[in-house]
Amino acid sequence: MSETYDNSPMLRYIVENPEVFAQNLARVVEEGGKALAAYVRPRETGEAQDAMADEITEVVKTLSRVGEYWIKDPQRTMEAQTRLMTDYVNLWNGTLKRMAGEPVDPAIEPDPRDKRFKDEDWSTNQFFDFLKQFYLITTRWAETMVEDAEEVDPHTRHKAEFYVKQITNALSPSNFLLTNPELLRETLGSNAQNLVRGMQMLAEDIEAGQGDLRIRQSDGSRFQVGENLALTPGKVIMQNDICQLIQYEPTTEKVLKRPLLIVPPWINKYYILDLNPEKSFIRWAVENGHTVFVISWVNPDERQSKKSFAHYMREGIFESLDMVKRATQVDEVNAIGYCVGGTLLAVTLAYMAAHQDDRIKTATFFTAQVDFKYAGDLKVFVDEEQISNLERRMEQKGYLEGRKMASAFNMLRSNDLIWPYVVNNYMRGKEPFPFDLLYWNSDSTRMPAANHSFYLRNCYLENRLTEGTMEIGGEKLDLSKVKIPIFNLATREDHIAPALSVYEGSRYFGGDVHYVLTGSGHIAGVVNPPAKKKYQYWSGGKVKGDFQSWLAQATETPGSWWDHWNEWIRSHDDTEVKARKPGARRVKIIEDAPGTYVKMQG
Repeated sequence: MSETYDNSPMLRYIVENPEVFAQNLARVVEEGGKALAAYVRPRETGEAQDAMADEITEVVKTLSRVGEYWIKDPQRTMEAQTRLMTDYVNLWNGTLKRMAGEPVDPAIEPDPRDKRFKDEDWSTNQFFDFLKQFYLITTRWAETMVEDAEEVDPHTRHKAEFYVKQITNALSPSNFLLTNPELLRETLGSNAQNLVRGMQMLAEDIEAGQGDLRIRQSDGSRFQVGENLALTPGKVIMQNDICQLIQYEPTTEKVLKRPLLIVPPWINKYYILDLNPEKSFIRWAVENGHTVFVISWVNPDERQSKKSFAHYMREGIFESLDMVKRATQVDEVNAIGYCVGGTLLAVTLAYMAAHQDDRIKTATFFTAQVDFKYAGDLKVFVDEEQISNLERRMEQKGYLEGRKMASAFNMLRSNDLIWPYVVNNYMRGKEPFPFDLLYWNSDSTRMPAANHSFYLRNCYLENRLTEGTMEIGGEKLDLSKVKIPIFNLATREDHIAPALSVYEGSRYFGGDVHYVLTGSGHIAGVVNPPAKKKYQYWSGGKVKGDFQSWLAQATETPGSWWDHWNEWIRSHDDTEVKARKPGARRVKIIEDAPGTYVKMQG
């Protein structure tokens, strides 16, 4: 489809007040110096240590492998260069024709879902349109070079694809002042006042990150855990070195006899399931007759450095099960595990099966993996060399800084979670909107060295759980011995626990697995209350054959999966008893929910 281009002078790109503009540029330099000082100071004192050299080395080595594939065959190299040059020539010829007033279709167009090029000048202004198309052509060519490097081993090619994506995302013309029409107009129109504010925010965010850039994704001043987040009433009834256990106040006269124990991930904080009353899965479960207990993991420091998966199983899940029985006088529990909490729950179930421990009667997994063969882009960070480097860094403090893990997750969707905030915060000089989910996303936690090393090696690197070679407490684990009913939830757009990975993991359990696929991603697909009537879910098919065949046979239902899960739980035992309140049966109440562990900052 041809475009109409504005050949008039660029009147919108003129400085309104040159004197004020010059003064503000001087202030930008001054504030930039403060940002640089905030970066350098912790490194001079030894408080911050850079892993940048290792990271850059890894990128260079990986991309060099791809380069070797192309360079060793001159004919292949010439063909690749010819493809790129042909696209450039076509773009240049089209630009010349448009300058002459001739309508011409664009040589390439961005994906309709790409939000970077929504400003009209990316299409109507010839200069910015040329930049956009030049960038898109180059990006497509670079990605193709990696995809077509057939002789490169799959893991290296996967890493190269990821690194090329990060590099091309970073080099987008939308990320730079002089090549982004919206930024340029705003800067000239405000006489660079936006850049002054942006440099101030940059210095603050480097200071907050103790020498690393901690990009603010939400207005953190508007949220406080226990004040307007994690509000469901409850009591902390147990506490040890690695967790607190919260029991929530009932709101119904009758409740299911089997209590519900939730095992959240320790990579993030549990209140993703209790963001606010409208989004809270915990509150909804209480209102639907469940006696809800939630593990709130500690934000570990050097004291927990030796805590492993076995400790998280025993001191986390087992001690919680003991307390749940004491509080309810019931020995049967429904359990939920979210993300890595689900992986821990699966490990625990295999261990319990080996010891004939049948206290958990049903298990629900939210976006949790047990088979890591198709674990997605996080596998980019996992090979022997990278894990060894990470283990050496963790040895120094006894834990992995929470912001390091948060950065890795953000990189999986850098065009959504990194670059829009870089542009908005540090170039436009605007505070991000107050958004509870993004506040939670930035409220990161540390990882104990022993635990994190075990997880990376046994799950991502060696995939030991489904191989049947993982050992916990001297016990070799076998998932096929887990015979209890399982509700296995995946989300269709998950970058962390891909739907295919969750589906494949379902095959390894020995009992009935009810696999359910929901719309959206790792968080929004789970935190989807029925009242919102958002997304959809697919269910109804047994886990057999390949994933696409299952999806073709499954039934699609509009809205949230929460009610479907509640029906599934009740189908296995809907016996009800009188509601139980925290503190009954002489259980000591330690403090009000959400407790102190969840408030510990990373």
